[in-house]
Amino acid sequence: MDGQPVVLYIDDDAGLCRLADKDLTRHGYRVETAGDGEAGLARLRAGGIDVVALDHHMPGRTGLQIMAEINTLQDAPPVVYVTGEAQGRVAIAALKAGAADYVIKEASEDFFPLLRAAIASALAARALKRAHDRAEAEVREARDRFQALAEERALIIQEVNHRVGNSLQLVASLLNMQAAAHPDTGVKSALAAAVGRVMAVSQVHRRLYTSDDVHSVALDLYLGSLIEDLARTSETDHEGGQIIHRLDSVAIRPDRAVALGVIMTELILNALKYAYPDGIGAVRVFLVAGDGSIALTVEDDGIGTGTDNRPVGTGLGRRIIQALAGKLEAAIEHDLQHSGTRITIRFPEIEPRMAPAAMG
Repeated sequence: MDGQPVVLYIDDDAGLCRLADKDLTRHGYRVETAGDGEAGLARLRAGGIDVVALDHHMPGRTGLQIMAEINTLQDAPPVVYVTGEAQGRVAIAALKAGAADYVIKEASEDFFPLLRAAIASALAARALKRAHDRAEAEVREARDRFQALAEERALIIQEVNHRVGNSLQLVASLLNMQAAAHPDTGVKSALAAAVGRVMAVSQVHRRLYTSDDVHSVALDLYLGSLIEDLARTSETDHEGGQIIHRLDSVAIRPDRAVALGVIMTELILNALKYAYPDGIGAVRVFLVAGDGSIALTVEDDGIGTGTDNRPVGTGLGRRIIQALAGKLEAAIEHDLQHSGTRITIRFPEIEPRMAPAAMG
């Protein structure tokens, strides 16, 4: 509120209006008066009034009836109700009707100090409410801006994932073409393994592009799609090796999903390549979530690894699995009691927090 607060005093007692004008003006207010409710309403509709002092008894309509109309005005100013009735009935009715305060009108020197106090209190309450409303509006505006930025960021991330997924799909296609054109079976096998690794990453980006949540990946859906891709490949490269899977529903961060997807791909390809040298057999994949951990198991009923306690095969695939298991903070479990080969990758469902840096 800038400058002098403007008080509209509505009362049919012209003498009291003059006294109120004189007293309130002396104490820093600018005063306008109205001799009845209709004149007061007309002045209020013109705007520029900060607070109203409204008398109860007036010709035509009471102050309570006038206040009901004041309350319908846009950004209505607070009302201090003035009544000559000492009983609390009228004052209570005024407060229930929305008055900010009330003053008993009596022929004593206390009336104007009480009126000034009530007016000051009403103005302070209005200023506080306006500050509160402004703060709430700013919070809503900031929240809306944040929401808009978050939605824009999510769209950008989805588009990036879409383009990355398409690029990786192109890389996989080129590797497949190279494998088909090369006469050496060893090169074909190496290229097929590379295709599997590329597809493990590509599938994550594909899922993030089609999902409303760009911060997590449904692991069961992602690994299931990856297994389907590997099964289609195995029909050509490994003469129909069957891959059976049972996967619990759980979601993890995309980078952790990629690591697990690549590990699973290596384990499945290793089983398809080495487990059944004399024929075709099943490879089973299980994903189990519970007790704060996630366990991925890949097993077969093939020739096994005897007493060799190596967790995975040799060469690049083994190094990839060990490196990515370290990223997941996972344990690699090799079940030597299983008739074939059974490898379990077990890691915490919630990623452990990094230790705080040491203070220098």
